[in-house]
Amino acid sequence: MQERTPDGPPKKTDQRRGSRFAVVVPVQAKWQEVGGKGMTEAVQAKEVSSQGGLLEMKSPPSVGSEVELTNLITGETQRARVVGSRRPRGSDSPGVAVELLAPSETFWGVNFQLKKTSAELVRLEQAMKAGSVDRRILMEFRDAVDYVRKTAWAVQEWQERELQKHDPQTLLPLITTERIRRATQLSKAILADLAAHEVTRETTGIGEFFRAVEGLYARVSDLFRGQV
Repeated sequence: MQERTPDGPPKKTDQRRGSRFAVVVPVQAKWQEVGGKGMTEAVQAKEVSSQGGLLEMKSPPSVGSEVELTNLITGETQRARVVGSRRPRGSDSPGVAVELLAPSETFWGVNFQLKKTSAELVRLEQAMKAGSVDRRILMEFRDAVDYVRKTAWAVQEWQERELQKHDPQTLLPLITTERIRRATQLSKAILADLAAHEVTRETTGIGEFFRAVEGLYARVSDLFRGQV
């Protein structure tokens, strides 16, 4: 598409509607060749938006063809139209750009929704920085978003590993490591609050927190007993 400016020649505008995100989604594609032969191929979507995506395919259908796409993780099905061809970044396989006949925020799964939401949260954070929000609140907001992002990634990864017949249990140590990182981060923040006298005996929940820390310390110290 071209757009004419008042003081110059026409300039090109991006035809893609909606932001695309780099997300790998296993999809089954079904379509009919010109002669009526039915085709089915397990493919991967590499760049997606609520309007469509870029599929890595070995035997791509021709431009203008309609395909039935099934998300192999969620089982959701959508119909789409092939609108062009382009090789996905970092891939040697041919690729086709498809446009969903009915735009969907859910079809590409959790990772797409997460990346889209994360981008919106980043924009929100930038807007918050322009205001008078306390720096500590901004840091808390950023840390909370980061934790949600990593947890949602684990959900998607668990589903993909089950689909590929891989052991998803290997994700659990990663979740534990992230939980310890987050707990350490929160403990340091509370330590700073104590040093600034912003936490007292009257602070709501401090008694329960003390008992939790006391019990945690006793169990963790067992891990290091006998070490110099």
